[in-house]
Amino acid sequence: MSDTRQSLADLGSITQGIATAPAGDAPVQPAQPAAPLREQQLDKQGRAYATGRRKDAVARVWLKPGSGKIIVNGRDQTVYFARPTLRLVINQPFDVAERRDQYDVVATVKGGGLSGQAGAVKHGIAQALTRYEPALRSAVKAAGFLTRDPRVVERKKYGRAKARRSFQFSKR
Repeated sequence: MSDTRQSLADLGSITQGIATAPAGDAPVQPAQPAAPLREQQLDKQGRAYATGRRKDAVARVWLKPGSGKIIVNGRDQTVYFARPTLRLVINQPFDVAERRDQYDVVATVKGGGLSGQAGAVKHGIAQALTRYEPALRSAVKAAGFLTRDPRVVERKKYGRAKARRSFQFSKR
């Protein structure tokens, strides 16, 4: 019995908060604008941190406002990623968000080869960018940069020369 009274009291308090439409044709407008779904996540130095992964590579990325300098493992991006295509991959999240040369990036990356490391840094930059500016999340997500690429090297199986290749057949 007391449970039904309590639920009716809760229902009454809920219905009091609902706005009623005026007699005219004007729709009801909310009193304040909707808050962003996510909030800014910064550390004590004012940087956004994120982890990016691709193949066997793992990148730790710190993002802060600056002049567009990207440091990977203590070296400039032009030195660490000598191929222009790899540098293009790293800068893709900034191009999509139209924030090129507005943020400094410091990244440490381990494992894998250069292509996997560039993909890991790109994933980390995209994650950190959405943590620094949550409003950019929809644009970066639409480009597919927040999704971790699940493709990894297949493991070697026993009785095989490699993951799928059999040993050479010999008739005699």
